[in-house]
Amino acid sequence: MWYPNFLKTKLALLIGSVLLLACNDEHIANPLEHILYTSEDLAIRRVVDEIDKYELQILYTQVNRTNQEIQFRDYAFGLDDAAYFYPASTVKFPIALVALEKVSQMNDFSLDTRFYVEGDTVETTIGKEIIKVFAVSDNEANNRLFEFLGQDAIDESLSSKDIGPHRIAHRLSAANADDITTRPLIVYLNDSTTTQIGPVINAPLEYLKLKNIQKGTGYIDEDRLVEEPFDFSLKNYFPISSQQEVMKRVIFPEHYPSAETFSLGQKERSLLLDAMSSPPRKWGYDEVEYYDSYGKFFIYGDSRSRIPESVRIYNKVGYAYGTITDCAYVTDISNNIEFILTATLLVNQDQVFNDNQYEYESIGIPFLAALGRAIHQYEFNRK
Repeated sequence: MWYPNFLKTKLALLIGSVLLLACNDEHIANPLEHILYTSEDLAIRRVVDEIDKYELQILYTQVNRTNQEIQFRDYAFGLDDAAYFYPASTVKFPIALVALEKVSQMNDFSLDTRFYVEGDTVETTIGKEIIKVFAVSDNEANNRLFEFLGQDAIDESLSSKDIGPHRIAHRLSAANADDITTRPLIVYLNDSTTTQIGPVINAPLEYLKLKNIQKGTGYIDEDRLVEEPFDFSLKNYFPISSQQEVMKRVIFPEHYPSAETFSLGQKERSLLLDAMSSPPRKWGYDEVEYYDSYGKFFIYGDSRSRIPESVRIYNKVGYAYGTITDCAYVTDISNNIEFILTATLLVNQDQVFNDNQYEYESIGIPFLAALGRAIHQYEFNRK
């Protein structure tokens, strides 16, 4: 059995009871530690052997149903909300939710209302942009939703639901990423008449004061290497504990007071769940380029085969600046399995940021896929 060197002492204290109790869930203090420390999967082993290097954080929630009641049991590994990681496209999840919430509360604007952002050439609808966000993680679609809402509205909605710490302050891959004034939306009332929503002036950005807010030994700035740490203090912030709480509120709204859930109409909720769980091919994307696991890293991320119909994964991934994250609710109908899993790790071997030299395919995605399979197997044995 292989063990990382720095874990041998800790494992020596645990191994006797673990061997005696085998896989009895009631007697394993932390299934995540059990899975990671004892795994023989190379994709997991190489990350576990250098935990600090990869800044690994994981949250795993068991979903237990008794007498039609739902009980959560949460387990964490490396969790530290004060330790910063760049959330990348995972922020599209709450942005989409707040946009759907706003639409459901409007009388003269729906999922199918046509609009365009001032200065943009694309005429679209909120419904179409939601699908793009989850199907292929479209940055421009996200930014249109961002203009529809503004930073302050996103923050106020999330804060009111007590999801935990967060800061969604900027657009993604956009020239106006940090602009605190939104662009107005030009909305079609009919084929010939339009009206305008916005603009909105939002509060100025504040510097984040978190651990690891400066990372690496250098970064690329306009093709020039700057030999100093990359500063993330004006970037988005969305720790995995908050991501997990958002997912719980979306999948199990009945478990929370109504004030802490996203107020969605039936049509908005149906679109959301369909967009979150369906493969890109359902929405007309080329399956060769946008295979089923294109945006689903747990369990299937290292395969381009179709995901079985009996398995539904409701999730949002993100990867940028070498950090890769997945937040997912997994349900396997054929095996009566369901769980929530969120994990993030940094895969930037050269410690240079913004150089597009990251190990997503060789380390990040294989680890998340292997982790998802290990949790699925653990759930299978637990059931």
